[in-house]
Amino acid sequence: MTWEEYATAWSRLHGGFDPRQASPVVRGWVRGAYRIGSFLGRRGVSPFAVTLAGVVLCLAVPVVALAGPAGVGVAALLVLLAAMADGLDGAVAVVTGRVSRAGFVYDSVADRVGEAGWLAAFWVAGAPGWLVVAAGAASWLHEYVRARAVAAGMAEIGAVTVGERPTRVSIALCAFLFGALAAPAVLVGAAAWLLMQIIGFAQLIFAVRRALR
Repeated sequence: MTWEEYATAWSRLHGGFDPRQASPVVRGWVRGAYRIGSFLGRRGVSPFAVTLAGVVLCLAVPVVALAGPAGVGVAALLVLLAAMADGLDGAVAVVTGRVSRAGFVYDSVADRVGEAGWLAAFWVAGAPGWLVVAAGAASWLHEYVRARAVAAGMAEIGAVTVGERPTRVSIALCAFLFGALAAPAVLVGAAAWLLMQIIGFAQLIFAVRRALR
């Protein structure tokens, strides 16, 4: 599959958003996923195997965080690898022609399970339990509202909010990276996660009301 064919298929699966017209960072990320996905696909790696690898990496995050500051630093690396796997499973599915509705469901479930692992690591690293639970509930509510709105007729994306998954990945990565140097960074990360989800939820509700009015 050529890059042009991949970009067209990717756009179809992401609500019509064309990566060829995106910012250099987004375009570079999608093109990089295409190249690595093509490499894995040629070697018989399945999309589900990549998804499963990402989940395992995410669930390892709270485990390594138990080791203290050094473990928190390793947690940052695992978050980065898991985020890469999250982008690659879809790329492998597209380049191998194995895109399916079941795969979409698996990927969504893997994302939520993975984020639960990151949030658990926040708690292990010292963030208050109530804050971690609130952050997790807010992000799950964000995804639930979008899913129900899509089922009710809203376009698949609807609105790109500040609380999307890339934001959560960035927050977790930075929180663990700096948390290895200063423990309060993890607390700040958990608070930032919750704040971005609250703002994102407000943006999403506004978009849902406008789309389904």
